[in-house]
Amino acid sequence: MHPDSVPTRGRTLDHAAPVYDICEPVVMMGRQAGYNRQIIALLSLQKQHRVLDLGCGTGALTRAIGDRLGDAAGGMALGIDAAAAMIRVAIKKRESATCRFEVVAAESLPYEAASFDAVVSSLFFHHVDLDLKECALREAFRVLRPGGLLIVADMHTPSTLMGKLISYGARWFLMQPEIGENISGVLPELMCKAGFEQPRLHAMFFGYIALFATRKPQGTPS
Repeated sequence: MHPDSVPTRGRTLDHAAPVYDICEPVVMMGRQAGYNRQIIALLSLQKQHRVLDLGCGTGALTRAIGDRLGDAAGGMALGIDAAAAMIRVAIKKRESATCRFEVVAAESLPYEAASFDAVVSSLFFHHVDLDLKECALREAFRVLRPGGLLIVADMHTPSTLMGKLISYGARWFLMQPEIGENISGVLPELMCKAGFEQPRLHAMFFGYIALFATRKPQGTPS
């Protein structure tokens, strides 16, 4: 762990920060822009929205969200990651008037209840174990306003042969049981357990990355 990273039992990717922006487009097979556009479309952004990005890495998605918000209206995209090296790259390359970054662990958010209109997460949950998945989703629920959106894009039960080869191969080659949890299909149940409405599956990317959307129910006490 990098000395400035926050303590977490999840996997941090400080070591990958210098090459992350080179490797991610390869992993995403050149479809990262379209992938991000589908996530952003589900957010139905308004200029004044406050959006929290869990496990933001070097902040490409966070900045794309921030660019659609208005500083004068109070809009802001905040990207958080436990890996300080990732956040340093994000600040250097992508911070703006409507896009900020902080070194924070998703399972312990230092933000007030009901302080965000939406929470988004892309390819974060397969890096943390079941207990931390639950903690992070409970924290996302807490900081969302009633009726606020949760958008999660992450590894899920593979729907194609290629998806099975990639996801099961990654689970065993990288020796990550956390991936095994995701591909067993735990995410929708964990979202409901945290208090969210039944999530809707909007898309599958590459046969193994699912795009889910759900809400914190209206009328939920703050």
